[in-house]
Amino acid sequence: MKIAKLESLHADAGTRNFDFLKLTTDTGLVGWSEYNETFGGPGLSAVIERLAPAVIGKDPRAWEAHVTHMYAVRRQASGGVVQQAIAAIENAMLDVKARALGIPVYEMLGGPVRDRIRLYWSHCGTYRLRAHKEMQIPPVKTLDDIVKLGKEVVAKGYTGLKTNVLIFGDNPRNYAPGFARTAEGFPELNPDRYVIKAIQEQLAAFREGAGPDMDIMVDLNFNYKTEGFVKMARAMEPFDLLWMELDTRDPKALQYIRSRAPMPVASCESLFGRRDYRPYFENCSVDVAIIDTPWNGVGESVKIANMADTYEINVAPHNFYGPLATMMSAHFCAVVPNLRIMETDPDTVPWHDDLVTVKPAIKDGHMSLPAGPGWGTEVNEATVRAHPPHQR
Repeated sequence: MKIAKLESLHADAGTRNFDFLKLTTDTGLVGWSEYNETFGGPGLSAVIERLAPAVIGKDPRAWEAHVTHMYAVRRQASGGVVQQAIAAIENAMLDVKARALGIPVYEMLGGPVRDRIRLYWSHCGTYRLRAHKEMQIPPVKTLDDIVKLGKEVVAKGYTGLKTNVLIFGDNPRNYAPGFARTAEGFPELNPDRYVIKAIQEQLAAFREGAGPDMDIMVDLNFNYKTEGFVKMARAMEPFDLLWMELDTRDPKALQYIRSRAPMPVASCESLFGRRDYRPYFENCSVDVAIIDTPWNGVGESVKIANMADTYEINVAPHNFYGPLATMMSAHFCAVVPNLRIMETDPDTVPWHDDLVTVKPAIKDGHMSLPAGPGWGTEVNEATVRAHPPHQR
């Protein structure tokens, strides 16, 4: 069996596109993976295309050898878009090898240690405030809407939710200066008093709606400097968070934040490979290491999780993509013993589940492992074609 072709497919996802890689072999067997060019960086699809000659004509079942080779030929520009391109090809090879064997991917990775995965509702309120029209989902405009949303999360069986800083009033908005989405707070990245007040009011509303037993997380992304993260952590102490999530490029700064935060700290979703994660583990920087399986590759992600386990650190997948990525992350969650909880986005475009042939099996805030070969699903190319990508 040899790799005959790699092809990228793209579908509209409201405010972004979902991106899929199709690996076709000379036997007709197909493997799939999902990547994301919108957040992974422009040009990712082109990098995948440029890497294709490194694997075309080779047996995809030797995926470790091919990943090692691709890393070597791009060693001087490792990480970033290059790593994401390697990961997209790696994940497609994992799928096609498992399909050739007639088993799920998780069986190739040691077999499952669990068959049911606890989920949390991610970007809770964020998409409904920022992009409800584009995504065709209910709007959130007030703190009363947050109370109602908290009740909805409970009613749908979820036991955890994660939100971002939302500011209400005359101009409801998502506060995200770390990504320069607005001029507000950028480039200083300091938490002004009105921002601190806003997150306290938002968390109080979620607590009122979801109740005392809901595990609540807050993702602060890259929105502050070290001082600001500590201030935000202390401001959120009364709301009994499962974790505060943030991003920083300095493992020692993160350790400083963790030592002063009154709740567990999660981070690392923007890192690439074991070499990036190692200093964060060595410096005791995190309680939960977030691992992006489309960016790192599921095989590499399992290795990162195993390394985290030697430092007594839990892991959680970074999963805010489409339905194929959810299936891929589920295979990761199936085999790592130190899993904390899995991210998912219930607020999606109406055609989200139709993009795959078998949708993720989610009930009562938990996902059951897929049983079919490979990832347990394939991309529905007809639905992808019915929702062509947008330039964003």
